[in-house]
Amino acid sequence: MSSINTNVAAMTALQTLTQTNKALTETQNRISTGYRVADASDNAAYWSIATTMRSDNAALSTVQDALGLGAATVDVAYTGIDSAIKVVDQIKSKLVAARQPGVDRAKIQSEITELQSQLRGIADSASFSGENWLSVDSGAATYNATKSVVSSFSRSGGAVTIGTIDIDVGSTKLFDADDQSGILDTLNSTTNGAVDYSIAGLSTNPAPAFDISALTDTDADLEDLEEIIGVVDAAISSMTDSATSLGAAKARIGIQQDFVKSMMDAVSRGVGQLVDADMNEESTKLAALQVKQQLGVQALGIANSTSQTILSLFR
Repeated sequence: MSSINTNVAAMTALQTLTQTNKALTETQNRISTGYRVADASDNAAYWSIATTMRSDNAALSTVQDALGLGAATVDVAYTGIDSAIKVVDQIKSKLVAARQPGVDRAKIQSEITELQSQLRGIADSASFSGENWLSVDSGAATYNATKSVVSSFSRSGGAVTIGTIDIDVGSTKLFDADDQSGILDTLNSTTNGAVDYSIAGLSTNPAPAFDISALTDTDADLEDLEEIIGVVDAAISSMTDSATSLGAAKARIGIQQDFVKSMMDAVSRGVGQLVDADMNEESTKLAALQVKQQLGVQALGIANSTSQTILSLFR
């Protein structure tokens, strides 16, 4: 039966063309955005996962920045201690020279005094971004003997965990303005002199740095001098241990930086596999849909033209 009210062929051709146009629009969107899943309507599950992982990747980027800041702070502290060790080595050498009877210990002391001032300058200037781990004030309300460097961000079952690398600055400090418990301002006293002193006292502390200018060649004074040499040698050993700890922390931070960078790349690849469009596949599909669209238009035109043949029956 032929009908001008209901053209089944045209309706079928129109429906097919509409579906083709819809598929063509979807493919063009994927090509223009580069995403197979651009929003939740494309694939709600994949979009949700990708959005969460992108957020976590941004957090990892912040962790990487924190590791960089921590590495710089550790490096400054390590450089300061390494410089201080060299200065204390010189002080030790001059003290050993002063042990020789008949030397002018006042002149040696003048050199030592300059080196002691240098130690204070090194400790005070070993600061990065407001953090100084060599010259501290343990009595300050904000003081914490353990410094934490943010090192990781992880998610498990919806719970977020922040990892840190902890560094004990209580064992690395050279000066402590509160209780003189630093390596270089710890109170000491000689057996015979019974005078409190520190290797490089601060002007704000009650105990001064040691002074050998008044020592003579008596057995008691030489014994005191040897005790001072022993204290200085012990300080070198303590600073060496501190430098070793800081070096190990710096190495660990470096390893963690590499790991975080690799993790960020892995997360980006994972998100890409979920939501990125395969451009080779999409370009092939686009060409096929364009041909299908042209054929659909022609098919609709043919279906519409069949109703015109009915007019010939009324001539």
